[in-house]
Amino acid sequence: MNDLSLLQQPTRFLFFTGKGGVGKTSLSCAAALTMADQGKRVLLVSTDPASNLDEMLGTILSDQPVAIPGAHNLSAMNIDPDKAAEDYRLRVLEQLGPDAAEAERDTVREQLSGACTTEIAAFDEFVGLLAGDAAEYDHVIFDTAPTGHTLRLLSLPRAWTGFLQGNDRGASCLGPHSGLKMQEERFRTALKTLGDPATTSIILVTRADRGAVREAARTSDELRALGLGNQQIVVNGVFRAAAHGDAVADGLARDHAAVIATLPTNLASLPRTEVPLRSFDMVGLPALRALFREETSVWATPTASADLDEPGLSVMVDALASAGCGLVMVMGKGGVGKTTVAAAIAVGLVKRGHQVHLTTTDPAAHVSLVVDGSLEGLVVDRIDPSIETERYIEKVMATKGRDLDDADRALMREDLASPCTEEVAVFHAFSRLVAEARGAFVVMDTAPTGHTLLLLDATGAYHRQMTQDMGPVQGRIVTPLMRLQDPDYTKVILVALPETTPVSEAASLQDDLRRARIEPWAWVVNRSLAQTGTTDPLLQRRIRGEAAQIERIRGGLAQRLYLLPFLAEPPVGIPRLLALT
Repeated sequence: MNDLSLLQQPTRFLFFTGKGGVGKTSLSCAAALTMADQGKRVLLVSTDPASNLDEMLGTILSDQPVAIPGAHNLSAMNIDPDKAAEDYRLRVLEQLGPDAAEAERDTVREQLSGACTTEIAAFDEFVGLLAGDAAEYDHVIFDTAPTGHTLRLLSLPRAWTGFLQGNDRGASCLGPHSGLKMQEERFRTALKTLGDPATTSIILVTRADRGAVREAARTSDELRALGLGNQQIVVNGVFRAAAHGDAVADGLARDHAAVIATLPTNLASLPRTEVPLRSFDMVGLPALRALFREETSVWATPTASADLDEPGLSVMVDALASAGCGLVMVMGKGGVGKTTVAAAIAVGLVKRGHQVHLTTTDPAAHVSLVVDGSLEGLVVDRIDPSIETERYIEKVMATKGRDLDDADRALMREDLASPCTEEVAVFHAFSRLVAEARGAFVVMDTAPTGHTLLLLDATGAYHRQMTQDMGPVQGRIVTPLMRLQDPDYTKVILVALPETTPVSEAASLQDDLRRARIEPWAWVVNRSLAQTGTTDPLLQRRIRGEAAQIERIRGGLAQRLYLLPFLAEPPVGIPRLLALT
């Protein structure tokens, strides 16, 4: 089952999607290489704002196709949200014409400064590839952002088409809207292409993990609701023990087999491929080419014992509790265990006598499933985009729309139907949570990296606008960004797995945060095998790579480092979470 059946008669467009950390990038790269090696002209595209294609392929990429050395027929590119947004701004401004007043241009520039424009611009690039901009390639493979971000992207053709119909009078996001209005035909083409099973295949990637499978099942249903039923599933990283008798290996193999045997009906009915767990990191062309092949002795190098004596979560929670209150933001790539770490911190703080609000900005919203119970002193909820959007719309109508006549109120409500409104509403909810940490603990399980960075972009844009508007009295205000930048107020914790790519992505996120003057407080390395005592040959080989990555973190990446060992049973439920702290 190592060879993807979809590669035997692949459609022109392939979308790899799923929860963060399940291996979308590895599989999309391996599929692209396999097809290119067969003589097909292939373009590999990342739509993830936190793309790591560069590291995987060993080539510096841009927003234009770059030929991959060592892989004839393969080109790759990143849809760069910032570059796309800048190009988009220029195109919209050009539409104003030479007679437009400078004041009008300034207004449009301001309207184009938010995160909504960034999202629309990236979407515009994506639409172009579906609508004919990649005609010279036999196949276009999309390595997508984590699920919530991707569902938003795939729903945009319908959302914007619906919004633009009958809305010729302008919108609250006038700048983005003015560019979109001219491209409705491209949107219709994109939507048709996405839903055509003869043209497009959507590959749901999961691991043999109950949380990842739940996410895949939910994604499958949401994609079908968008008219995208042309789906297949890949279960990645399936472990089979080399021999019986190793408790860790046996437990892991049993868990994987049980998950696969009990797949939800909507996934079990899909064409399925299982890809085995490998002993090596998926970085570089040799490793990627080896993913769909039987593992050989080339990769079977012996391991040395790992000296990993870092403190665990209980020590970290003790340090956090000493502050008495504050905001704890748990960040990282999808699939590294952010939700588990956030939930464990929250119940650990409650255990030490504190009131805690545990919440999440992740559209997948798995935090309540991990907590799986109630605990006195703990409030668990989420930022629900649909609820927050409706709340925001009603607030605007009750304030700014209060004194308008019926016609103007109808126009205002029409404007607020823009998909951009969701971004504004989520930001307002986020800001309320940040402020709440003045007198209590707020533990925030954030969305995967790219989604979180867009939220922080919105926070920065608000900060710039507020300080500009307040002028000389700006010293009297405290914006959400200022609270995030205050190390006494906010503790940012980066979570990574002890593997090359998750560590590199956490380091890249740390660089992004530092550019925003937000300094991470600590790193947590999750699922460390080193202290389990396993003797399984494959797991032993993985420990060698793990030790190298932890040494890399020790070597200057982290101010504080904490270790969470691999657990054969996921720590779900309050008793198991309490045991970690």
